[in-house]
Amino acid sequence: MVTVVLAVTASAAPAPPFRPSLAAARFSPVAGPAVRCKTQACGLRCWIAAKVAPLNVKITSRNVELADESGGETANTSSDTSDSSINEKISMHLGVNHSEADPPMQKEDLVLFDHSDDHSESVPSLCIAVIGATGELARTKVFPALFALYYSGFLPRNVAIFGYSRKTLADEDLRSIIEANLTCRVDHHENCEEKLKEFLKRTYYIDAGHDNKDGMERLNSKMAHIEGTHAANRIFYLAVPQEALLDVALPLANSAQTKHGWNRIIIEKPFGFTSLSSQRDTESLLSRFEEKQIYRIDHLLGKDLIENLTVLRFSNLVFEPLWSRTYIRNVQVIFSEETATEIQGRYFGNYGIIRDIVHSHILQTIALFAMEPPVSLDGEDIRDEKVKVLRSIRKVDFEDVVLGQLKDTSGKVDRHTKSMTPTYFAAAMYIDNARWDGVPFLIKTGMGLMKNRAEIRIQFRHVPGNIYRERIGHDIDLDTNELVLRDLPEEAILLKVNNKVPGLGLQLDASELNLLYRDRYDVEVPGSYEHLLLDVLDGDNHLFMRSDELAAAWNVLAPVIHEIDQNRVAPELYEAGDKGPVNAYYLAAKHGVRWDDDW
Repeated sequence: MVTVVLAVTASAAPAPPFRPSLAAARFSPVAGPAVRCKTQACGLRCWIAAKVAPLNVKITSRNVELADESGGETANTSSDTSDSSINEKISMHLGVNHSEADPPMQKEDLVLFDHSDDHSESVPSLCIAVIGATGELARTKVFPALFALYYSGFLPRNVAIFGYSRKTLADEDLRSIIEANLTCRVDHHENCEEKLKEFLKRTYYIDAGHDNKDGMERLNSKMAHIEGTHAANRIFYLAVPQEALLDVALPLANSAQTKHGWNRIIIEKPFGFTSLSSQRDTESLLSRFEEKQIYRIDHLLGKDLIENLTVLRFSNLVFEPLWSRTYIRNVQVIFSEETATEIQGRYFGNYGIIRDIVHSHILQTIALFAMEPPVSLDGEDIRDEKVKVLRSIRKVDFEDVVLGQLKDTSGKVDRHTKSMTPTYFAAAMYIDNARWDGVPFLIKTGMGLMKNRAEIRIQFRHVPGNIYRERIGHDIDLDTNELVLRDLPEEAILLKVNNKVPGLGLQLDASELNLLYRDRYDVEVPGSYEHLLLDVLDGDNHLFMRSDELAAAWNVLAPVIHEIDQNRVAPELYEAGDKGPVNAYYLAAKHGVRWDDDW
């Protein structure tokens, strides 16, 4: 008996969660179960590198350095002055005006940041504001992800969480709302109750009122009161509807940014309703923020499947030479959900699956899959390569598109029969460059389907002059080599190969060499929001869309969206729990592709 072992470097994504290290460690090959590591204190790119000398010592020269994300800006003051004048100059440098009293604060249990030791003085504090704090996204996803990071030590010691919305609430009300959705991991139960209390104690509520300008000023005042005069960084998570984005972001830019560290804003998808509205939003944002401050988040890009795309390809010699039109016949990107709970809301509303899933998640997946090797793992280098792919994708021909809509079973027929918003989308796309010319990229995504499924399926070309053709049969498609990267229903990497069945005679069989994560890694995989929030803390932006990527993606889909909106194209109806529209199979056959029916 001959045993063949296929050794493949897998992503560090399914690793033991939350063990501090460098941001780039996720890409490092490991011998055993991969360990995904991050820096325990965020914002280490931002330093204040001066220590204030004891007040009874004269100092002739002093440097105070406050570095931003891109390298830093240094302000130098040099004098032979008294200690009091030194303190005044430092205060002026940090933007503190002692002649203006802080606005009166309500009596409450504030946890002021502790800067009593040298280490806490050199590591900036962090304030995180969740805008739209009482909404479902904030309650069920954002706050639980922040608590998971806090519990595991990935947030700095001096951290404060702020909830901001227009509801009239007190701090305790917000804490009760948050607590109802917080749990500890199965493998992280030690001191859970104690950590939960600490986290909630650092959580505060700001009533936005009816004017975001005043609301943001109140938010800034409370943050500044807790931060004190030391270096401080701020993150603003805008968990608000697309139509409210600028109403929140512009006052935030004017009134709530810190001058003593970096500021980063997180924006939720969809990123505009049309290419024109997206362009206007982008121009407005870039008039107040720098590109490096903006993080357009799509939680589906925080999946291990996405991170494994580059790891599998660029760290394994066996795959990179095959990654082109020479050996790959077609690529299938499949994302489906069996739940239909969101259908009654945004999918039958203005968003639809094209704006919500295809524009960001699907096109970003294709870009990461098809891009050329980047110069480095730096986020900007990866984004440079992604945008080249997006600009090379041929505008989608409406003849190569299948639209579907889930049949309404709620009894609200009058409300939804007039809607043309698709809940299912299948299409054939082509990348017009030297590497991928002529290779069809078939995408299929929908809601309310048979099962939850997320995978990338790469089908390779047939073996030229295959001497075993007679043993395989006439339908050689069934015995095509395939590489499957799967996130749902269970995380796995599968390689389909042909081999001889043991025994007398010569019989071939198509088998799978599989890496099942649940068998290889005995850990609980962190959620995608935790992954992406940690990337924001570290300033790692490779999984977030840059403005030029955003525009290129809209350019690909604009003809389809225009056709749907202008001609009110009626999508094909399908039943809940079904495979979706039948026309998707005709579309695949048109481009010489057979969908995998392993539902």
